[in-house]
Amino acid sequence: MSAADEILDIVDAHDHVIGQAPRGEVYARGLRHRCVFVLATDPDGHLFVHRRTPTKLAFPSCYDMFVGGVVGAGESYDDAALREAEEELGVQGLPRPVPLLKFLYEDDSGPRNGGDGEPFAWWSWVYQVRCDLPVQPQPEEIDWYGFLTEQEVDARLGTWEWTPDGLAAYALVKARRGEEGGTGVAR
Repeated sequence: MSAADEILDIVDAHDHVIGQAPRGEVYARGLRHRCVFVLATDPDGHLFVHRRTPTKLAFPSCYDMFVGGVVGAGESYDDAALREAEEELGVQGLPRPVPLLKFLYEDDSGPRNGGDGEPFAWWSWVYQVRCDLPVQPQPEEIDWYGFLTEQEVDARLGTWEWTPDGLAAYALVKARRGEEGGTGVAR
């Protein structure tokens, strides 16, 4: 089955399932669905950063500081976070990612949701996981990768082309850490 054929849950503004559709149709029609973002760190607290392949359906060739993806039909956010992290990092036996926050990402530049004028949107849970294993990222998903310090990531925010949803999630994580009295991401 191709990525475009994967069945996703379609959700409403309150993240309640209202239907299902293939991923290709979800993207083409701008239907609201579910995604997970996993901030993966190495034992030293460096962030896993990668560039997506040009064949990705969403945000091809963009950099991202998260691994993750869509939540399959009937799949929980927690299960999707672990599945996506292990798949994209190319590892087995990760600890279960820790949920950090949930938000509705809205892309004003994308297709509209069913023609009703709403932005293309997806409910997103952001997680964090520490990866002590050697990574072997999927070549069909990731063109380049490295573990960067938070300062190195921040220095590249204005110079690299990043996934817009990843930028939004990263800003929320950093803001939340600031509200909690911490700086940056958890180690």
